[in-house]
Amino acid sequence: MTAIPYQVSAMLRTYGRQVTTARRLARYRRSLRAAGAEDEVRISRDAKRRELVGRVAAEIVENCIVAGSDSPVVAEIKAELEEELGFPLVFAYPPQDQEMQIFKNEPGHDPELIEGEEKIAAMRRLWELALEKVDATML
Repeated sequence: MTAIPYQVSAMLRTYGRQVTTARRLARYRRSLRAAGAEDEVRISRDAKRRELVGRVAAEIVENCIVAGSDSPVVAEIKAELEEELGFPLVFAYPPQDQEMQIFKNEPGHDPELIEGEEKIAAMRRLWELALEKVDATML
């Protein structure tokens, strides 16, 4: 295999730019350390746990409840919410909408869309229940 002089010079030029950039970054980091501006950010264990609990709860609310997961945690959260509200619920993402919709699914009636303040209250309570349940079950 033969090397074309143009390709070799282009490769060396690129390598030279990368070395120059690396040197500049190293100088910049050294100057930050000297100035004390590069403090390490430490997050407490509790903050890390809260963040993880929030992510898992969001996953439950966004995916599992709507998809109808067989998880006992999801079933408990949904059952608690239905018990508090007093009627069965159906969670759905209709094809034309990007926001999750909640329907009352009372026996003998057509599903009725929950809107406005009632929907906000139901979503807030769903989120609180998910956080509580995940926090209680997470090691």
